[in-house]
Amino acid sequence: MSVKTKGVICGVIAAVSYGTNPLGALSLYEEGYHVNTVLFYRYGLAALILLFMLLARKESLRISKGELKVVALLGLLFASSSLTLFTSFHYMDAGIASTLLFVYPIMVALLMAIFFKEKISIITWLSISLALTGITLLYDGGGNSNLSSIGVVLVLISSLTYAIYIIVVNKAELNFSALKLTFYVLIFCILTTVGYSIAGGGMPIQLLTSASAWGYSFMLAIVPTVISLIAMTLAVHAIGSTPTAIMGALEPLTAVIIGVTMFGKSLSINLIVGILLILGAVILIIVGKSINLHLLWLSIHKRTIKGNLKKGKR
Repeated sequence: MSVKTKGVICGVIAAVSYGTNPLGALSLYEEGYHVNTVLFYRYGLAALILLFMLLARKESLRISKGELKVVALLGLLFASSSLTLFTSFHYMDAGIASTLLFVYPIMVALLMAIFFKEKISIITWLSISLALTGITLLYDGGGNSNLSSIGVVLVLISSLTYAIYIIVVNKAELNFSALKLTFYVLIFCILTTVGYSIAGGGMPIQLLTSASAWGYSFMLAIVPTVISLIAMTLAVHAIGSTPTAIMGALEPLTAVIIGVTMFGKSLSINLIVGILLILGAVILIIVGKSINLHLLWLSIHKRTIKGNLKKGKR
């Protein structure tokens, strides 16, 4: 299996698993747990799982001061993204929040172009456009959902911090595994969450008192955290920041599929068209490099033919 193929598979896994966030978060909210508690157990349980995996693999936990600074930054970014996104669920419908969150691929593409001079191809813009259109069709507010200005600001902050997180993962020179990277990121996510709870006016961490609460917390720890973060790290290193971000269009698609299969949401024409557009965007970004190379070859071939014709006339 090629590196690109592995990267694509990891990108799909990362997006689909991250798309299960609302399922666990909203379920815990219904049981009376607030954002700080949900994220504390999400990160804490995920860190414990990764620690056992690292010990089982006998992988060294040593880390240099320089590497520690990078993972501290990553932990702060990811925790900030999660805190703002999960808080936005209190101000607006999770479907709207998931739709707005997808501006992060545009942010990734622009930041990569501004700071790292990465060219944004027509294929990339077309993929982003298809994905945005498809995600918009996935949401059906029924005219009863209000667009909260506070919620919008929170989601945009979440998008920006997640975009920066993806870029730092891509550009940071860290010589250890995705497993070890994710473990240390989660340690700093825990510290950020606790610090926010104590000093930032947040509510204190609650104790989980039901089996269902523990079940949803473990689900959040394993699926949208351990699996998603490790897969995303592998994808970014294999195929780059922007393609991995665009494949994130599968996140809200996952939420819709969960709604249809588990909560009896009807499958409308808009949903079907939205799903097809998102899948088209993902397929386009996967084969985009091949298309760009083919277009480049055609352009060179046409120039060669024109040059030969001019020489023939002379």
